[in-house]
Amino acid sequence: MKKKFLILILLFTTASNFAQKTEYTTISNIPYYNEATANTGAYIKERCVVDIYYPKNVKGFATIVWFHGGGLTGGSKELPEGLKDKGFCVVSVNYRLSPKVKVQKCIEDAAAAVAWTFQNIATYGGDKSLIFVSGHSAGAYLSLMVGLDKKWLKADGIDANSIAGLIPLSAQTITHFAIRKERGIPETQPIVDEFAPLYHVRADAPPLLLITGDRELEMLGRYEENAYLMRMMKIVGHKETTLYELQGFGHNMTEPAFPLVVKEIQRIVALKKK
Repeated sequence: MKKKFLILILLFTTASNFAQKTEYTTISNIPYYNEATANTGAYIKERCVVDIYYPKNVKGFATIVWFHGGGLTGGSKELPEGLKDKGFCVVSVNYRLSPKVKVQKCIEDAAAAVAWTFQNIATYGGDKSLIFVSGHSAGAYLSLMVGLDKKWLKADGIDANSIAGLIPLSAQTITHFAIRKERGIPETQPIVDEFAPLYHVRADAPPLLLITGDRELEMLGRYEENAYLMRMMKIVGHKETTLYELQGFGHNMTEPAFPLVVKEIQRIVALKKK
């Protein structure tokens, strides 16, 4: 009798867990520019779209805007496995690429996609006070430019300080090498100007979690750039800058980084909902 009772409890528990499992849905290729802008050319119409992956029948969820890598010259929007089924929404962004456009257009596209998220996420059930911006490599650079240099989002009427958190993975923090290439500057010559996240350090920026691979295995100078950004953010008075160096991993360190990304989102969401 006890054995049958135990089996019934296990079946009930399993059924309850199954019933409570969150379902997710994906809507693909949503334009993030208005119709007039999107119709100005075939390339902007093709590239300037997002996919949105979100929990169904859930209200007030957090959202991460995710920018793909590829040196600002390649790559396409992606839904990383490490960010799926975590209770939050993922907005995966395509943006125009160099050399078809100047890198400034890549940043404009990134800002437009973040602005679209602020303006539309409530329609899907999301909380616009819980929007995080992240990406890998070139995508991480874009997340920092949009989050630190307030002018890009200001063009769309959004205050960059409304971002709940910035979580760049292996970001270029000096002026991006694609911009230096546009100017004929060697990749080994560092530049820090208006197109460098380092140029825009400020005390009032959103919480910043920097993640890189092992300094001995990363791309040229990538860990050191992030360490310098962390130091300068702290010097100007920013209270929430953290740097993780993933020992034993090189530039393609996204898989071991994603648990840290999820943990940071959960940490900030918990603080905001206290």
